[in-house]
Amino acid sequence: MPSNDARMLLQAAVPTAAVGAIATVVSGVVAGGKGAVGAVVATLVVILFMGIGLYVLNRTAKSLPHLFQAMGLMLYTAQILLLFIFIATFKNTTLFNPRAFAVTLLVTTLAWIGAQARAHMKAKILYVEPDSSKGDKPEKTGHSS
Repeated sequence: MPSNDARMLLQAAVPTAAVGAIATVVSGVVAGGKGAVGAVVATLVVILFMGIGLYVLNRTAKSLPHLFQAMGLMLYTAQILLLFIFIATFKNTTLFNPRAFAVTLLVTTLAWIGAQARAHMKAKILYVEPDSSKGDKPEKTGHSS
């Protein structure tokens, strides 16, 4: 994974993990041990889903740049649908508190999206790849007045 991609992943995952830790403490206080377990599971699900999505999106941008925007829209739609499926699947579970799970899933997803947007805006990504193989200065063409 190139350094830009790894840096962007790190800049999105760390704030998400911090928000997940805060949600775990709050869920533990409000809903007990099962609430804390639900918050931890939700945080891990979000970091895993969004991390894989960011990796796929970066690979698509490098190999098929003309599909980047469509792939991004499709990917985020699929991720949100999968997160809703997770909420629906675990709504009646006894392993953890489903309400703490759902709220943490929502909050950490928003944290990831915000952190990723901030990381992308602060990244210094070149719009044009410079051709490093040509070390010569460009030739002048046309009239010089």
